[in-house]
Amino acid sequence: MIDHYDWAGGREAMLRFGPADGPVVVMLPALFEEHNRTRAFAVTICRGLADHGVASLLPDLPGQGESVVPTEDAMLDHWQMALQGLLAAQSPASRVILASIRGGAVVNSATGLSGVWRLSPVTGQAVLRDLMRTRAVAGDYVGGLDYHPVEAAGNVIGRAMINALEAADDVPIPSAPLRTVRLDSDPASADMKLPGAPIWRRTEPGNDPALAALLAADLADWVRQCVA
Repeated sequence: MIDHYDWAGGREAMLRFGPADGPVVVMLPALFEEHNRTRAFAVTICRGLADHGVASLLPDLPGQGESVVPTEDAMLDHWQMALQGLLAAQSPASRVILASIRGGAVVNSATGLSGVWRLSPVTGQAVLRDLMRTRAVAGDYVGGLDYHPVEAAGNVIGRAMINALEAADDVPIPSAPLRTVRLDSDPASADMKLPGAPIWRRTEPGNDPALAALLAADLADWVRQCVA
């Protein structure tokens, strides 16, 4: 179901899946170009959660997805404020589990969570590095406090966002219980690894229903553990 949420900077769209009560998963999508490649995949995971009787929300962050905010005006602290606004709108009786795909893990200022689940999390620096790798002329990118936006992979990114991603040299550690899932081709540590190809590396948007089903089952089980 198409819905919306409000935050201090305005109103953004989101998709709602599953039952109207019980614990809810807030799924933070991948960022920038990876968002486009994995959008259908994220929707499939959320639909899989509904099949397991778990509610979920898939929000657009300001400047991402269908947001009316220009991408170049997106700011990391605005994403964190938007997440807080979304969480504040949930029923006080709801137990919230924050899930994320890839760079969505950098948006992690939330408090009062029952649990956190991450798929192949990366740092803000890694997000920025992957974006800049697509540029035809590496010399076009100059780090530091410059006020000119940069275009990379079809995204115009403001300097405030670039500087925030440059500073995000680690994946935030939440205070809530954390579970990390990665693909078996990823050498980084994880609580579980699954076979599959990294859909975020494809040149075009795609999906992997079989992998999405495995991830939805694991996430649904994590929800049950966190709210038990």
